[in-house]
Amino acid sequence: MIKALTIGTVHLPNNLICAPMAGITDTVFRALARVGGCALCYTEMVSANGLTRGAYATARYLEHLPGDRPLGVQLFGAEPEMLADAAAIAVGRGADVIDVNMGCPVKKVVKAGAGAALLRSPRKVETILRNVRNAVPVPLTVKIRAGWTGDEINAMTIARIAQECGADAVTIHPRTAAQGFRGHADWDLIGRVKAHVDIPVIGNGDIHTPEDALRMMTRTGCDGVMIGRAALGRPWLFQKIIEYSTTEITTHDPTPAEREEAISRHLNMSMNWYGEKQGVVRFRKHLLWYTRGLRGGARFRQAILALTDAGHLLEEVHDFFHPPGQTSTQ
Repeated sequence: MIKALTIGTVHLPNNLICAPMAGITDTVFRALARVGGCALCYTEMVSANGLTRGAYATARYLEHLPGDRPLGVQLFGAEPEMLADAAAIAVGRGADVIDVNMGCPVKKVVKAGAGAALLRSPRKVETILRNVRNAVPVPLTVKIRAGWTGDEINAMTIARIAQECGADAVTIHPRTAAQGFRGHADWDLIGRVKAHVDIPVIGNGDIHTPEDALRMMTRTGCDGVMIGRAALGRPWLFQKIIEYSTTEITTHDPTPAEREEAISRHLNMSMNWYGEKQGVVRFRKHLLWYTRGLRGGARFRQAILALTDAGHLLEEVHDFFHPPGQTSTQ
């Protein structure tokens, strides 16, 4: 089920996509996901308002390493013209794909009429997508949820509107906005959306393992999968999915030495991009995920929270994975 995927004019070697995640999917994280086999990565959610106002902090989200391609930029906002202008700016700064977020359930986003709030206004969805489609020549994708609440499931309607407005693919996380990340994702809804439109449909939600990814594609017929939180501290997950699709054998978890190597690589890339101090600070949260579920992990995380020196941090990492008298922390 792992296969090439075409989204508009962008041709991907496989159908594994990294989800946009706030505070996570910077160019460093995206580069690591790509090394792990991910074909398309999106930036974290970018404010159309901030981008069109020229806010430096917002524009920084679009900065990327030379090999960070194809680059998807996810925009959020509520005003059609502003979203169109922001999309044009993003393309001018290197975006290969533009995604409009219509699924974020965070209060401050929906309060402004953006994200999942747009699901309640199909006419506005149409206006936004027509404006953005007319503003950029690159592929346009849309990320949606099942609907606003369990009584307002309208993913098929929104997906059909997206197709009619010229979107090249739609990603669906089949929970409602009211659910947030609680409960279970309704994978059957992904299948219904897939049967309702002709453009590629990307499934998202409740993918934790290689088996989950293949199970979603088999069960729903979706054209690809988007993986988010499961890749935190596991940039190798994409490669494991590719391997499992061929062999149906789940490979072993990385050894302590392999985890230490992945952590060192991530930290060094972060420091090269942000400078040593900021690179360490920005990286520390990733250690929470790299060591999740490992013996002594909670104690280790407490010990490194205040460290800003890369040398000391790496010493702590080495001691954690290679404690005296032990050969494994698994």
